[in-house]
Amino acid sequence: MRHENITPKNTVFAILSFEGPDSYATAGGLGVRVGHLAATLARRGFPTHIFFIGDPHRPEEEATEQGRLILHRWCQWISRHHPNGVYDGEERKLADYDRSIPLFLTHHIAKPAVQNDRLVVVLGEEWHIAEAMCRVSDSLHYEGLRNQAVLFWNANNTFSFDRINWGRLNYTTTITTVSRYMKHLMWQWGVNPLVIPNGIPHGLLAGPDVALTRELREAVGADVVLCKVARWDPDKRWVQAVQATARLKEMGRRTTLLARGGIEPHHGEVMASARRMGLTIAEAWARDSSFESYLAAIRGAAPADIIDIRFPLASDFLQVVYHAADGVLANSGREPFGLVGLEAMAAGGIVFTGGTGEDYALPFVNAFVLETADPMEIVGYISYIEKRPDEGIRMRRAAHATARYFTWGKAAMNLVSRLENQARAQGALAGALEPLVEDFTAARLPPSLLPSSPPSTGETAGGGRVPSVA
Repeated sequence: MRHENITPKNTVFAILSFEGPDSYATAGGLGVRVGHLAATLARRGFPTHIFFIGDPHRPEEEATEQGRLILHRWCQWISRHHPNGVYDGEERKLADYDRSIPLFLTHHIAKPAVQNDRLVVVLGEEWHIAEAMCRVSDSLHYEGLRNQAVLFWNANNTFSFDRINWGRLNYTTTITTVSRYMKHLMWQWGVNPLVIPNGIPHGLLAGPDVALTRELREAVGADVVLCKVARWDPDKRWVQAVQATARLKEMGRRTTLLARGGIEPHHGEVMASARRMGLTIAEAWARDSSFESYLAAIRGAAPADIIDIRFPLASDFLQVVYHAADGVLANSGREPFGLVGLEAMAAGGIVFTGGTGEDYALPFVNAFVLETADPMEIVGYISYIEKRPDEGIRMRRAAHATARYFTWGKAAMNLVSRLENQARAQGALAGALEPLVEDFTAARLPPSLLPSSPPSTGETAGGGRVPSVA
């Protein structure tokens, strides 16, 4: 019997990814993405399996979310010889994954599901999984199960696109990506992916403790507080952030950039550039992971033009930083999605995004969208908002309202709608195809959160700091 919709009673999910929810398996945003997506599907009742290169010292298979989410830690026999994380021994792991996953998934997930009148959804992530997805399709076809399975492969970035057999992948799966920017980049590879945006945890919408944001401002002790959280990579435009800090200082504004990067070598180049501009730099080191320790570290480093935060920041404290700052510089020159910008908007922050993959950013409505690498564009927008504190309040509220449309719950349901359409197209679900609708449009924001008049640019610095959303 063909079902009409995808529901927890008639569908089983399997997510294939190199990265995953273990600390061993998390090297960037991909592990966070698949961890949140898998947990969200399970919490909505779907039996969900996630296959990833997991910690070799943890159970090979583990049930969480009341038994609905099964973690499959793959390639552990290889990982035991490669203790430095998911990408240590990458090629050996990739070969083993490609060889072993298709048959296991076919016989241990797909066959039992189909025998119980269930649809099978297989979601693959990034270039590592492209070949495995093709082989999964072949294996399911050989066993006569392919029509009862929907296969989606997703691209979060363009890494190693040259290693993908695009013709085969496009034939065996439905290709998706996370933004219109990525969609347009992928056209040159001869594919036209569906856009299914990323999400953020719903808990971020609760907002930070306003008292803590005031305490952080006092600890920094500056007129203008900027913050930037990103890898030390030229694509992230760290130098533009440093240049904007220097220009504001030259204009007589006591300005501090709170900088949190990774371990990449570009860090040295950025700091050398800052010193040549005459900026003072202080490193902040926290004793432990408590808020008190974080604040003490920042207080101890101040006053400085750049406070180089050298400790991991918990997500709830990051929300405090984003809200306290006059500007969150998510100003990448090339950004497939821009999760930091969206997380900052959930905190009611004033976000400066690039003009690439941040589909959620609406200029002068809920964010500032930078069109150039000129630091004066940042300076001009800071001056604009300082002179108009009411605009600051409105933009922060509009940012928070926008973030509500990009939670993982919304993203998961958006995904399910796209899966249902594909399942109907291949005859796995009954009913006619439905039109695809964008999950978010600017029209959903109430008039009170839109600018009252067209803004002008080219402002000079004024007084006052960006007000709190609270």
